[in-house]
Amino acid sequence: MTYQHILVAVDLSEDSHILVGKGAALAEKLGAKLSLIHIDTNYAELYTGLIDINMAEAQYRMADHAQEQLQDLAKKANYPVTHTFVGSGDLSDEICNTIKQSDVDLMICGHHQDFWSKILSSTKQLINHTPVDLLMVPLH
Repeated sequence: MTYQHILVAVDLSEDSHILVGKGAALAEKLGAKLSLIHIDTNYAELYTGLIDINMAEAQYRMADHAQEQLQDLAKKANYPVTHTFVGSGDLSDEICNTIKQSDVDLMICGHHQDFWSKILSSTKQLINHTPVDLLMVPLH
């Protein structure tokens, strides 16, 4: 099977460089498009108490900062990155919507193999909802 558009999900940690590198190497071998995505938590939906900041403005600043970090990752990919997507909200919903809208046919994500990831893994959500092939990269 030949993939035409690879989407790499990153959390903007140091491990993101590993995932982007693997995605870029595979995209280069296949002649596929490469895109990056970061989904942040929507803090406005989580907090229900009183707070003295403009949540929409704070969310916008966080998305802007995430986009800058994605652009930096894209520059270091050594392969052209077609799109950089930043979203907020439910991880699997946002990624699945992006996959459908952008004709992605392979999703790459990382998975930490530690105690907390066994309990609180967002990767399980992707396994159960992603409509395309999923390449899971173990992160140590």
